[in-house]
Amino acid sequence: MTRVSTLGSYNSALLDLMASQRRLNDANEKVSTERAATDLGGFGRGAEALTAMKSTHARITGFKDTADTVAARLETQALAFDRVIDGAKSARQAIADALAAGRLDGLMAELQNQFQSVQDGLNTKHQGQYLFAGGRVDNAPLDQMTLEEMAAQPSVAGLFNNDQLKQSSRIDEGSWIQSGFLASEMGTELYGIFRDIQQFHEATALEGSPTPAMQQFLTDQLTRLDQARDSIISMGANNGAMQNRVDSVVEAQEKQLLSLEQLTKGKTHVDPLRAVTELQLAQMAIQASAQVVSQLRDVSLLNYLR
Repeated sequence: MTRVSTLGSYNSALLDLMASQRRLNDANEKVSTERAATDLGGFGRGAEALTAMKSTHARITGFKDTADTVAARLETQALAFDRVIDGAKSARQAIADALAAGRLDGLMAELQNQFQSVQDGLNTKHQGQYLFAGGRVDNAPLDQMTLEEMAAQPSVAGLFNNDQLKQSSRIDEGSWIQSGFLASEMGTELYGIFRDIQQFHEATALEGSPTPAMQQFLTDQLTRLDQARDSIISMGANNGAMQNRVDSVVEAQEKQLLSLEQLTKGKTHVDPLRAVTELQLAQMAIQASAQVVSQLRDVSLLNYLR
């Protein structure tokens, strides 16, 4: 004899309906978020791998942010180097032109302009901080002054306010880069030349037609200016080499981050078409479960006794 239990069937159908409802909610969540789960607990055994990938992503992102900061600093330094180099070049050209013309009128005024250009280049700021001040980034490495004021100082070395600490940054695992330069190493030679010219001018005015002594002195300064400019050009080339290195590191980091993001997406995201299919199946299942519950409501033993 077959036993008929309306209560047992009804409870079973309700459990199926509740399970179908949970599957429908999960499918809705996947379709709306396109993610397989909303927290690490939902990824089961894959949670540990996801945690490792996220940690690696955060670490590489931190290095990339540092590298981007260094790249911006190097770019500003390149502009500062150009300004100092142009100042040295223009000062040399002014002397050469004066000697070629046989007249020194206006030479010192032009040299004052180029001295100011060099001074401004060495006092260049980046994001509110002095680039060539070493660790004293809040203090200008050089006080603003004229040629006369500079020549009155007891020594060239005493003109520079920077310390000897050069900027260093970690841009990758095990990779450090010393991107800083000092105003004193860049400008000491140039300042010495400008100082000597000004002191010579104060002793023997560099005006009118040059005497043989003036010609010899100024010719010697042309050679010194060439040497000083070449030295700064060499530093600028080092700055450019570091720019290339940092650009290569940033490019590699961007590729690493893209690869990690794709791997993470492969583990955390769902196929939209598959998610929609699961949603449709869940909707059909819940409709079927609801229909069974509805039918059980009308079940009675009288139907079997008739």
